[in-house]
Amino acid sequence: MASSRAHTRAAIISRALVHLISTYGRRKRPSNPRRILVAHHLLLGDTLMLTPLLAKLRYRFPDAEIIMTTPKPIAPLYEKHPYGVTAWTFDPRDETTVKAMFSLAGFDLAVVPGDNRHAWLAAALNARWIIAHAKDKPGYKNKPVDELIEYPSTPAAWGDMVAALIDGPPPSVYEPSQWPAPNFMPFTRPSKPYVVLHVGASSPLKLWEPHKWLALAEQLSKSGLQVIWSGGKSESKIVKAIDPAGKYQSYAGTLDLPQLWQLIAKAKLLVCPDTGVAHLGRIVNTPTVTLFGPGSAVICGRGDFWRNSPYRAVTIENFPCRDQKILFRREIDWVQRCGRTTRECASPRCMQALTVEQVFEAAWGIAF
Repeated sequence: MASSRAHTRAAIISRALVHLISTYGRRKRPSNPRRILVAHHLLLGDTLMLTPLLAKLRYRFPDAEIIMTTPKPIAPLYEKHPYGVTAWTFDPRDETTVKAMFSLAGFDLAVVPGDNRHAWLAAALNARWIIAHAKDKPGYKNKPVDELIEYPSTPAAWGDMVAALIDGPPPSVYEPSQWPAPNFMPFTRPSKPYVVLHVGASSPLKLWEPHKWLALAEQLSKSGLQVIWSGGKSESKIVKAIDPAGKYQSYAGTLDLPQLWQLIAKAKLLVCPDTGVAHLGRIVNTPTVTLFGPGSAVICGRGDFWRNSPYRAVTIENFPCRDQKILFRREIDWVQRCGRTTRECASPRCMQALTVEQVFEAAWGIAF
């Protein structure tokens, strides 16, 4: 697998160098791009937070063809072309996905959110002008970029930050009708009104304590809602630790993303840690409560674009060890987050500080 990644990277860089050398001194920012690329390989949550950028690109360039590279598991969410965007499956470890893109190369404009290494992919796809945020590390990532934009000097949601890579006023506030639901394989749904408690997360340091999840489930059940557990493919064991008696129904590890979309879309409430599923809740406009420990409730919050979404963040402001200022390898003065690993932090005190009462109060405020 490592050799495949290296081979793919070599193919990208060699094509990029040919393009950059052949266009040296002749590159010019397009005023009315006809073909636009958004180049990235982000996780689910970060990908969904690109929605304000897609909305702004569509508003600014209504007739343009907009293509976005997307990890294979996430691509089905874009099959109905929200904002008229087409998703291209991209896996740096799979050379066939890159070769498929090479055959369709040629872009007037490319936007690279997050990791600037994908500016090399944009150049390999013959992008005439590439825009990205400044100061990525190491510096070689920035070499193909024509226009480097500084991160804002005041706090903002990351979705709003990436939208600001494009000139002009911010996009209109999100409307759920702008994102049609993807097709899905039928599955057995809950039989009565329900709440989804998605208990998994991308890091063990974002997990809430099992006894608190169970206490929350019991309180919500008393409110008349059926409680449903949710989690990713390998997270059924987390549900088992929370609810060993199997008191509440679990869908953990049984649904793909389009099915999870449907489960959340029909729910009265979604409660989850700061993970990609929280952003899926915004997309489908389900009342969502997100538990923030090491992550930033500002950066991953609803910001301006999702300001009308039924959403609550539960966090402890200014938690002492949420003291790192790094976002996508850039140091930003106002950022307060923690990217430590389990080797550096044995116990997530920031998550443990969140109480059942705080979470239930937030849920009550938007779902009852």
